[in-house]
Amino acid sequence: MPKTAIQQYLRDCLSILRLGLPVLVAQLGMIVVGFADNIMVGHYSTDALASASFVNNLFNLPIFCAMGFSYGLTPLIGALFTNGSPDRIGRVVRVGLLVNLLCCLLLMALMGIVYWLLPHMGQPAHLLPIIRPYFLIYLVGMLPICIFNVLAQWSYGIRNTSMPMWITLAVNMLNILGNYLLIFGNWGLPELGLTGAGISTFIARVMAALLIALIFLRARRYRPYADGCLRHRCDGATARQVLSMSWPVSLQMSFETASFSGCAVLCGWLGAIEMAAFQIIVVVGMLGFCIYYAMATAVAVLVSNEAGRNDPVQMRRKAFAGYGVILAACALSSIFFSVGSSNVMGIFSYDPAVIAAAVGVIFPLVLYQLGDATQINFANALRGTGNVKPMMWIAFVSYLVVGLPSSWLLAFPLRLGLYGIVLSFSVSLFMAAGLFVIFFLRTTRRHDLKG
Repeated sequence: MPKTAIQQYLRDCLSILRLGLPVLVAQLGMIVVGFADNIMVGHYSTDALASASFVNNLFNLPIFCAMGFSYGLTPLIGALFTNGSPDRIGRVVRVGLLVNLLCCLLLMALMGIVYWLLPHMGQPAHLLPIIRPYFLIYLVGMLPICIFNVLAQWSYGIRNTSMPMWITLAVNMLNILGNYLLIFGNWGLPELGLTGAGISTFIARVMAALLIALIFLRARRYRPYADGCLRHRCDGATARQVLSMSWPVSLQMSFETASFSGCAVLCGWLGAIEMAAFQIIVVVGMLGFCIYYAMATAVAVLVSNEAGRNDPVQMRRKAFAGYGVILAACALSSIFFSVGSSNVMGIFSYDPAVIAAAVGVIFPLVLYQLGDATQINFANALRGTGNVKPMMWIAFVSYLVVGLPSSWLLAFPLRLGLYGIVLSFSVSLFMAAGLFVIFFLRTTRRHDLKG
């Protein structure tokens, strides 16, 4: 590789790190909260941890569906930012808020139906009194998540990844304090167990939405965006543009999450110990996912900037620079999971059966990291190009047609139990990774031909 090409690659890597590191810090803050939640809930009782696992994994589907709707804004805002159009960005934000809130209300209605089906989902009957109040609190908390997601994507699209980071860190500290007070009943407050954890999380989510909305509307540096948002009405052309970007990404994330949520249900069929161990594995695995996601967010922004310039060569360069950074993170995550498994798993529970079950699936956890890193990078690169429609059927085939049946086959007919469920993640993730790479390269070649 020529010296100038190496220098360009390193500059691209630095750009990825500069944009991605604030997202990573925010994601690590969420990981810390996830650790704290599960540590406190797990130390409260194994039943509480198993119930949290079930509800959290059920809500992953609507939460990621709503998140995917907001992700559709990134290529639009990133391209407009390149062309210097703050007024137009403000209009997109206004339409994005309306579309995402309507999507959120629809998802909440669907999850309301799920609530009444809880007794028929094959979960241990003694867990239902713990599951029900936590489920309802989580349900109401979807609205502030929706508002925060839209405004966070606006901030990412204008290359300001730091502001959502500081908000996330602040409300995460509030969440941890609330857990300490409400789960165990400290400082004279009632001991609410898992319900207390739900209340604490809800308060933190409301505060995050309020803070980012106030900054968007009141900060002087963002006045052109806020003016554009407040001045323009929602128009049909912008709504169609936002929807055309949002629903494929939403479905892509929904299909992926549905596969993982289905696995949580399968774990419930195995028993409370397996449910609790699966929750620990999900939280630990999220450490790697969040690192990859943070860098891939930067990839999506930078690729969308180059898409605004119609520069396919730079689009590919930014994507592969991001992939280099993410592969390095993948190697570090895999080493950490391999070396520190026993100590990490022991943080979450005093129950030796739960710890043993979690430690027993470290190999498949490490195995799927490369597939996860690759699919995250190139899914976000493809999102940055604006060619989002292939993402939904890639996810549908990889995660639902192939992935979920593989989980059932390995867990039950082949009698691998929890080990087989985690092992099946590699099947779906590597398949998705290969397809995302192929479609990203095809898309940028089409841009080449247009140029």
